Amino acid sequence: MTSTSTVIDTTLRDSLRALKLSGMLHSLDARLAQAQAGELGHLDFLQVLCHDEITRRESMGMQRRLRHARFEHNTTLEEFDFAASPKLPAAQIRDLAALRWLQTGESVVLHGPVGVGKTHIAQALGHLAVRRGADVRFIKTSRALADLAGGHADRTWPRRLAELARPALLILDDFAMRELTAQQADDLYELISERAQAGRSLIATSNRSPTDWYPLFPNPVVAESLLDRLINTSHQIFMNGPSYRPNKRPGRAASTTKTTTK
Repeated sequence: MTSTSTVIDTTLRDSLRALKLSGMLHSLDARLAQAQAGELGHLDFLQVLCHDEITRRESMGMQRRLRHARFEHNTTLEEFDFAASPKLPAAQIRDLAALRWLQTGESVVLHGPVGVGKTHIAQALGHLAVRRGADVRFIKTSRALADLAGGHADRTWPRRLAELARPALLILDDFAMRELTAQQADDLYELISERAQAGRSLIATSNRSPTDWYPLFPNPVVAESLLDRLINTSHQIFMNGPSYRPNKRPGRAASTTKTTTK
């Protein structure tokens, strides 16, 4: 009887491996022990094993999406200290956490002074999107433009554009930092147009107000067409207040600076 049970057990494990049901495989011993102890009936046993497999797949899928997102930090909205920045529009930011804008393909613009937490909030919203099953990509705008520029040189531009256009949510950090060249403006226009046509959302963080973006484009027609797609269909959140960066606390720099006398 024991040998027969061993054969069945081995065959079952081989079958689970062949079907790539490692979630079931990893919890099989524990679930069998529960069944033998009378804690699980036949249907309960099967249902719990299926749940184990679903949980494992969801966890692995989330970890894969987090890797592909390439966040600088895995920050979450729960970690953000709104009390430290009472001027921030906390209610508006929390409303964005419902991700209704993502479901409808709308965009978000977070703008305001340096250090108030725009990048933190952008990545936190991206993290929420990952947890909801969305593919996300975080990238500095300068890095995205440099990547597209490289595509012109080696004839891989369509593939590089497709990679940035594909995720359900693209986060362009430090948007509109400086004046653009004609080629950069054209590349940005193609990227935003491609995403808009596909109904895919964008988050842009910027130290400048959206109304100040227009002069950064060498061609006013391109600027008007591009920014009309982005600004007029986005949720614009002005973030103001003291610096949120710990290494910018008053007195920190002074405490590490040596003074010398002549």
